[in-house]
Amino acid sequence: MISVDNLTKSFGRLDLFDHVSFKLNPRERLGLVGRNGHGKTTLLRILTGEEQPDSGIINMPKNYRIGYVRQHLEFTEDTVLKEGMKGLPEADKDHSWKVEKILTGLGFSVEDMQLPPEKFSGGFQVRLNLAKVLVSDPDLLLLDEPTNYLDITSIRWIERFLNNWSHEVILITHDRSFMDAVVTHTMGIHRKKLRKIPGETQKYYSQIAQEEEIHEKTRMNDQRKRKEIELFITRFRAKARLAGLVQSRVKLLDKLEKPEKLDKIKTLDFSFQSTPFSGKHVMDVQQLSFGYMPEKPLIKDFDLSVKTGDRVCVVGKNGKGKTTLLKLLGGQVKPQAGTISYRSGVEKGFFEQTNIQNLNSTRTIEEEVLVSNPSIGQQGARNICGAMMFSGDDALKKIGILSGGEKSRVLLGKLLVTPVNLLLLDEPTHHLDMDSCDALLAAISEFPGTVIMVTHNEMFLHALSDLLIVFENDSPYVFEGSYQRFLEKTGWMDESDVMTKKEHQTVEKKDLTKATKKELRRRRSEILARRAREVKPLEDRIAEVENEIDSREQSMESLNNDMQQASLAQDGKKIGKIAQSIHRCQTIIDDGFNELEILTRKLDLQKAEFDQMLDEIETSTDE
Repeated sequence: MISVDNLTKSFGRLDLFDHVSFKLNPRERLGLVGRNGHGKTTLLRILTGEEQPDSGIINMPKNYRIGYVRQHLEFTEDTVLKEGMKGLPEADKDHSWKVEKILTGLGFSVEDMQLPPEKFSGGFQVRLNLAKVLVSDPDLLLLDEPTNYLDITSIRWIERFLNNWSHEVILITHDRSFMDAVVTHTMGIHRKKLRKIPGETQKYYSQIAQEEEIHEKTRMNDQRKRKEIELFITRFRAKARLAGLVQSRVKLLDKLEKPEKLDKIKTLDFSFQSTPFSGKHVMDVQQLSFGYMPEKPLIKDFDLSVKTGDRVCVVGKNGKGKTTLLKLLGGQVKPQAGTISYRSGVEKGFFEQTNIQNLNSTRTIEEEVLVSNPSIGQQGARNICGAMMFSGDDALKKIGILSGGEKSRVLLGKLLVTPVNLLLLDEPTHHLDMDSCDALLAAISEFPGTVIMVTHNEMFLHALSDLLIVFENDSPYVFEGSYQRFLEKTGWMDESDVMTKKEHQTVEKKDLTKATKKELRRRRSEILARRAREVKPLEDRIAEVENEIDSREQSMESLNNDMQQASLAQDGKKIGKIAQSIHRCQTIIDDGFNELEILTRKLDLQKAEFDQMLDEIETSTDE
């Protein structure tokens, strides 16, 4: 368990944490959320010792090992496999199969593992760093935006991997669906404080919104009450017979708390400009072919028809040609064979991460936005800058001093001022935080035109896609239907994965068939012992949660009785305090039921798994 107490951290006049505390319990997988620049990565660096807090205490068990994926790339071995094996613990230093398993899950082929690390792109080199950390089997795994360099099949693999992880995890990611599929708890950095709750992100954000609404209503009520008291004092101060009442009001005014108005937090809030298009079809692609090596084309004889209003999502493994296809459709690259024809009146808007290189480093953000559409004027450009979180003087920053994420927001801003009816988007969620991703999803949903988008974000895929271009095997193909239908009908598991799974099951059954009765009894005892070790903690925790819920429900009953008495007495101050206590108590009860649901589902799955193993042994014994 890790315990953090009264942590404070600031950079110059920017305060990140103000005396924050939290605990990370055994086997918890914690999703860390918060807006960009609010300190998520800094908190991870403090836990690893790379940054020092201004004050506060961090307690960790002795010899507790932390695994953190560094972006710094430095390799010393001549093959990917050997480099990956450097991460193995001393006891497993010869177990190359463990490294091979993880490298395969992260998208490396058997041939790739024998190549030098320097032969691969930066994204694959970061994956190699990730593999080295995963095989090291640390007590705490820190992952900062791991999906940025993973394709969709690797993201789905690491999701399964983390769900089976037996230690602790702290995860930062903009991909809400990935985080919700992995974490047991969510912790947010909000207004320089930390809030940790059991459950997924939506529950956390709902709770924050509810509490801020209560705060604002309480502040308004207190403000109104203060004005009434001040008016009474002013009106009757000069009347001697009311001096006692006036004095009591003065004392009440001194005691009355004055809640501060919450500062408005910057957030992306925007919509894409559209220009009308009256046709039913936007574009047709016929017999399209392209490749950087003639003997190995990325795209071959590809056909596509896009109708007005379609949401087309391009998915598949990295390096297969998704971005190349988008560049072909956007006119950035010329096809080697085939045709791409647009209907008259189509206006394209193109977003691609590498286009930040085309920004003029000497211009200000405002000037760069204005260049895209001079007709919007200076105020219009300022409005777009504000929507992209460059308000006030921030709009006058030079492009040359911006971070990669800030430059991506500038690209989005340039696209926003350009009226289009076809959006071509390549991984637009990179460098955006979770709130900004939500805003982008809403903007794309409301855009009346047509969208073709490359993305690995499954929340976007489920919410938007009605047509898929799937890159699998040697060439892309079109799948008519939603992403959910694709998963149900086709899915991502290729034939080799299916065969491996079947062969694995067959080997297990053969092993059981050959085993003696003595061996079967020994295996049965091992399974029962494992079952006791793994199931008992869950059963104990379920009992604890049930007792906590029962205790809180009794407290709730008492608070409701107190509320009735306070209401009869018209004691507004007491009513407010009791209402807050009821809210806190109800929140704890709701959290308890959510945790109970997660634990119960996990317990049922574990029991079913052990029951199946025991049934197989019983069947072998009968034979």
